[in-house]
Amino acid sequence: MALGLFSRRVSDLCLGKPALRALPASSSLREAILALRTAGEPHLSVWSCDHRIDSIKPQSDASSCRCVGKVCMVDIICYLCREENLQRPGDAHNTPLKDILAKSSSSIVRHIEPSSSLLEAIDLILQGAQNLVVPIPNKANTRRKYHGKPQQSATTHHRNGLEFCWLTQEDVIRFLLNSIAAFSPLPALSIAALGLISSDFSAVHYDSPAASALTQISLSLARQTSVAVTYAEGALIGEISPFTLACCDESVAAAIATLSCGDLMAYIDCGGPPEDLIRAVEARLRERNLVGLLETFSLESSSSAPSMSSGGSCYSSSSDEESMGSPKESLARASWYGRSSSYSARMARRSEAIVCHPKSSLVAVMIQAIAHRVNYVWVIEEEEDCSLVGIVTFSGILQAFREQLELRDDDDGLGEM
Repeated sequence: MALGLFSRRVSDLCLGKPALRALPASSSLREAILALRTAGEPHLSVWSCDHRIDSIKPQSDASSCRCVGKVCMVDIICYLCREENLQRPGDAHNTPLKDILAKSSSSIVRHIEPSSSLLEAIDLILQGAQNLVVPIPNKANTRRKYHGKPQQSATTHHRNGLEFCWLTQEDVIRFLLNSIAAFSPLPALSIAALGLISSDFSAVHYDSPAASALTQISLSLARQTSVAVTYAEGALIGEISPFTLACCDESVAAAIATLSCGDLMAYIDCGGPPEDLIRAVEARLRERNLVGLLETFSLESSSSAPSMSSGGSCYSSSSDEESMGSPKESLARASWYGRSSSYSARMARRSEAIVCHPKSSLVAVMIQAIAHRVNYVWVIEEEEDCSLVGIVTFSGILQAFREQLELRDDDDGLGEM
């Protein structure tokens, strides 16, 4: 049965998937920010052609129009945090989108045919693809307008009647999880026994300047993981998650430029930034004479939820509206990680890391990650100190399923002999 699952067509995973919203690579950062705010999605696809319905240019031929990458608010925030852009944020907003796309964007986003097998899709993911672009039949051109107004980011629609969706690692993991019994006994084995715990992860100290974590944030975005925030002998007390940053607006660049990693965790929490941190950011911007950034930040912070995008793509916060507090308070929560049998509450604040233990089963970790909509789970020791052991990622899990398939193929071959 497991072999049959791997032969399923990619189109089977596309059922119910919405059509992609597109941005041309020639768009400015300002246009990308507006599109992300109105789309209500963490990522938008970036194309070599222009799909916007108000474009005066003739539509490109479908064969020459390709998805060349994707953009999210984290890409924009990291770009705005560059020293030269902190000095002149207005000029930075006019930068063409193609100039900030990672050089690896072409390998991160790959086109694939609907008739391709699930196994082919998994192999592409294991080669580094994060999103697989799949053509789907166009159902209704009317979706290109809402309330009679053009969308800021157009549906990816070609003259041949095709639209596109994309598949993610989460889509594939969810599909496998629905038929997990077919892979027995693999799902019941511990992540330690399967060798899924990786020590290759990014971590920063609670008191370190947030600006010093920019490289790690960019790297974790590329790896679809997160940056662990540790304190006192490697105890995990939280994370700086690209998913959380993707829910924020561009004014968070000011917070990254002025706050510590611990304060940044509190600032980007889904409950909204504490007033004292907002005042601290403004004061430090004045000290550094970052006038343009201060004007942008002050304008954004005057809204009801300064750091959160109006797109609504961020998770709800917990009922506890207190700030992150001191390292001791964070360590107390880290101790709770170790004592909790369920590891974390379903509605955990997004600055709280999702954790498991080395003895956790593969299926438990898969369910946990899917439930929290993350591509990874942190692994900590079961003792009170909650020392960070490593990380389990979706790509590592997919590798385990791929290896089991190879073992079964070998066994079948021996049986035939």
